[in-house]
Amino acid sequence: MEESPPRATENPVAARAVADRSTVVDVGLLVATSPGTDTERMSAFAARLAGDAADELEAATEAGWRFHAEEPESLADADARRPSQFLDEAALRMVEGPYDLVAVVTDVPLLSRNHRRVAGLASPLSRVAVVSTYRLRVSGRDRPRRPLDSAAVRWNGATALLHQIGHVLGAGHDPAGGVMAPYEFDPDRASVPEFAADVSQYLERIATTIPEEEVESRSVPWLVWFHLLSAARNGRQLLRALATSRAPLLPLSLPKLSTAAVAPTLILVFSAETWDVGLNLDNATTVLFAVVSVLLAAAYVVFSLNLNVPRKRRGVVTEHVALLNVAILCILVAGMVGLFSLVGGIMLVIEFVVFPPNLMTNWPSLEDPVVTVVDLVRIGAFIATIGVLSGALAGGLEDRTILRHLALFRARP
Repeated sequence: MEESPPRATENPVAARAVADRSTVVDVGLLVATSPGTDTERMSAFAARLAGDAADELEAATEAGWRFHAEEPESLADADARRPSQFLDEAALRMVEGPYDLVAVVTDVPLLSRNHRRVAGLASPLSRVAVVSTYRLRVSGRDRPRRPLDSAAVRWNGATALLHQIGHVLGAGHDPAGGVMAPYEFDPDRASVPEFAADVSQYLERIATTIPEEEVESRSVPWLVWFHLLSAARNGRQLLRALATSRAPLLPLSLPKLSTAAVAPTLILVFSAETWDVGLNLDNATTVLFAVVSVLLAAAYVVFSLNLNVPRKRRGVVTEHVALLNVAILCILVAGMVGLFSLVGGIMLVIEFVVFPPNLMTNWPSLEDPVVTVVDLVRIGAFIATIGVLSGALAGGLEDRTILRHLALFRARP
């Protein structure tokens, strides 16, 4: 976002009169096409959607909105994709622009978390909105696909784009109606709906707070400092991203990571050596071991899967890209805490329910024959910490697009 006049090199896809606007939002418009698709036709369609959406965005936010056409991206095939598969390229274009957010328009099917094909999905944290024409063009049984230039595809596409940009800016679904009502395709739609008054007031306020600082990529310590500074400036947004991502539940959707964490602990919990170590550890050491292990496990998954964006180091880093990288690490830390809780809970159930209660009183190496609840909790925490470390090693085998999708993109269109 900028507070200055339009750039001299602006590429006006949907140029707007922004001279009288104190705030200007620059949006990168990226078209991603499957083999055999007319790229020029898709680019013209995307530009039309941007033009239709810009008018309502300006009316709702009291800011100028400029969409800039990026060089189209050619996809290797026409297979269905998760929105996170467009994230690397979108983040790269965002940094190169630099842009405040990026809108991706593609013709391949777009998959949600529950594998439904949807018209669009958004990532408020990464500021990427993805719209697919596939669902827009699908018609009823025994009917031909709707043409790209039909009125229904145009206005529903513009509504889907506007709806996803609203999500990017932090607006939720509005049951009262308008653009932010839960999205549904309307074959009779002939215009773009308006934002409701309360949503419009929110967008007007939030439009001036999008991080805008950008710095040249210097040394690694400088980049680390810039990332920390970005997180400190946007702490509320970071906390909201952690809350909406449901990060502690992330391990439940990552079977390789969870299995690798739980499987060895089921053996360790019945091992005499494990109980000897756990009983002789002090509480402070156990807590420190758990905290350090959770942080190291999260960092390992981030760097082993190369989850930072953009994947290639660029000469300029924008503040919202730095914030995104910090948030990814924080989400993984929260996910590892969730994994620790999952494994620890299983261990406590085994200790209190399955493990013979009188077995430890006859343990030869036990000086004090009394095993307290605190001892059992400490042993469970020790075993869970080992499980987190083994799970993180297998986490590097997970699909990075699935992990990004679960962590960054909304569950619903």
